[in-house]
Amino acid sequence: MKYLMILSLCATGMFAMSACSGSSPKQEKTPAIDLANLDTTTAPGTDFYQYACGGWIKNNPLKPEYSRFGSFDKLNEMNQEQLRSLVEDLAYKQQKAGSVADKIGRFYVMGLDSAKLNEDGFNPIKDELKQIAALKDKTELSREIANLQKEGMSPYFSFGISGDEKNSSMNIVQLYQSGLGMGDRDYYLVKDSTNQKIYSQYEKYIIKLFTLTGKTPEQAAAAAASVLKIEKGIAEVSSSREELRDSEKNYHKMKVEEFLATNDMLDWKTYFETRGAVGLKELDVKQLEFYKGLAKFLKTTTIDEQKDYLAFNLINEAASFLSDDFSNASFDFYGRVMSGKQEQKPRWKRALSVVNGELSEAVGKMYVEKYFPASSKEKMLTLVHNLQQALGERIKGLTWMSDATKAKALDKLAAYTIKIGYPDKWRDYTALQIKNDSYWSNVRRANQFDNDYMMSFYNKPVDKMLWGMSPQTVNAYYNPTTNEICFPAAILQPPFFNPEADDAVNYGAIGVVIGHEMTHGFDDEGRHYDKDGNLVDWWTAEDAKRFNEKADILANQYSQIIVLDSVHANGRYTLGENIADHGGLLVAHQAYENTLKGKQVPAKIDGFTNEQRFYLAYAALWAQNIRNEEILHLTKIDPHSLAKWRVNAALRNIDSFYAAFGIKEGDKMYLAPSERVVVW
Repeated sequence: MKYLMILSLCATGMFAMSACSGSSPKQEKTPAIDLANLDTTTAPGTDFYQYACGGWIKNNPLKPEYSRFGSFDKLNEMNQEQLRSLVEDLAYKQQKAGSVADKIGRFYVMGLDSAKLNEDGFNPIKDELKQIAALKDKTELSREIANLQKEGMSPYFSFGISGDEKNSSMNIVQLYQSGLGMGDRDYYLVKDSTNQKIYSQYEKYIIKLFTLTGKTPEQAAAAAASVLKIEKGIAEVSSSREELRDSEKNYHKMKVEEFLATNDMLDWKTYFETRGAVGLKELDVKQLEFYKGLAKFLKTTTIDEQKDYLAFNLINEAASFLSDDFSNASFDFYGRVMSGKQEQKPRWKRALSVVNGELSEAVGKMYVEKYFPASSKEKMLTLVHNLQQALGERIKGLTWMSDATKAKALDKLAAYTIKIGYPDKWRDYTALQIKNDSYWSNVRRANQFDNDYMMSFYNKPVDKMLWGMSPQTVNAYYNPTTNEICFPAAILQPPFFNPEADDAVNYGAIGVVIGHEMTHGFDDEGRHYDKDGNLVDWWTAEDAKRFNEKADILANQYSQIIVLDSVHANGRYTLGENIADHGGLLVAHQAYENTLKGKQVPAKIDGFTNEQRFYLAYAALWAQNIRNEEILHLTKIDPHSLAKWRVNAALRNIDSFYAAFGIKEGDKMYLAPSERVVVW
């Protein structure tokens, strides 16, 4: 959702098609710790990730459709069948015309109709391409850019409405840098062998798409040159991934007249009116220098070059919803070249993913009615309360933080809004039209419908009841501007939450997830927001200095990791997620210890102590196989560390892990006490 700033457990969109098997009576019991997941030929002190997950890795090889396959994806595969059953039940039965059930079913069937998709070819975008080709001046370009953005594209930049970071109760228009077909500026600017290979394949892909729309090879090559010229120009003025993590430096609230007076990149008046922001008074221009640089660069381009760029944005966005020639070309680049996948997902999975994305809450409502038990929500509330208490205890016990800052931190923690399972109010899809014209036309209308929904919050107070994820998403998030933590229904199942498991396992799994999201409120980004979600400095200067000293140690630790060949992890870019992983582990462990007071626990279960089971449960969340191409891709674009290092690098700093598995000096997992760091 464009109006929320989300810090999630996993990469955004990574598990957007997951559903939950909940407590279906036919579901087999899942073992708390599956011994088959272990690799006991590897010592815990040598490589704990391999020890805890090696059996899983061996037994779950990569399928051709995956660039990575982990415990999340395995859960996803099982649960997709349930969503498929729900959606196909609607698709192949008579539904009331215009009902939500009818919209879901018809949209899904259109995605399956390969004969019509291939017969249509690129006809669904032909009129839009003609419209772009006919553009004559800056005003018409500005209007077209706004229209393409309303249809789900982001030429040059993106537009959103979200809470004002310094007045969090009110929404504000925000502009973000964007416009790169390969997603990250380094693909254009860093000339290593991997990037050069990808860049070359990208050029071929652009030419291929233009050729499929009827251009001659020469015309397609010329259009591709225009696209690459503009995208390289965008890359050169874009902020780096690390720079984008500085919230204060990415906040530029100003009067719209002030922005218009200093930037002539577009006919902004026409642009804002087309977007629906009529009467716009002020906005937050997130990366202000980006627009200044882009305005200067675009003076070196022709209107024809810009039209080629806009045409590519359209073709590229629509490719997955057109004929096989287009969708295969898109997969060959984004799937094979960038991520290492070997084949596309089956058509039913792709069609289901689109329906689930475009009518997410409608599908989610069906899902929770059938699969989500109320008992899971009740148990989660207890767990969240226990984790909240444990984090409060840890804050009170910090030796590096002053009492003044502690008091404000505790106020922020107490003010967390907690969302579990599903929203109290469901979104209304009455205005969304699903017709029988073309698959792309329906995707386009759905994106316009989403844009209209976003614009309904223009000049309105923030609605804190809104959710940033659908209930059927296996993920969780923290949103700093609303100071909320959210745990969708689908994450409340094994391996995250197992009602049959002992407490050690549940605290090591879902407990760490809860602690992870709570800690995001105090990571290197989240700590800059107060209890009301406002971007304000509530730290003493000395406390901020001490926090940064500890955070720098953690960033340097992760930057020393070699992920593949000579490529290092980016500890600065992944700092927030690494702080959250460390904090989640420490807070969940303390919360678990609190539950043991006055209790007797078995000395061992399945041969493992309760302490060992806690850490084995955590590691099991990140069991994964991954292709080399995806390792390199994620290292560039994902603020989360790779799965292996979310286990090994995190645990090396935690004393109780050493005690649980007898890790000693000389072991590869060993880190000298003087080098370990605890932030929270």
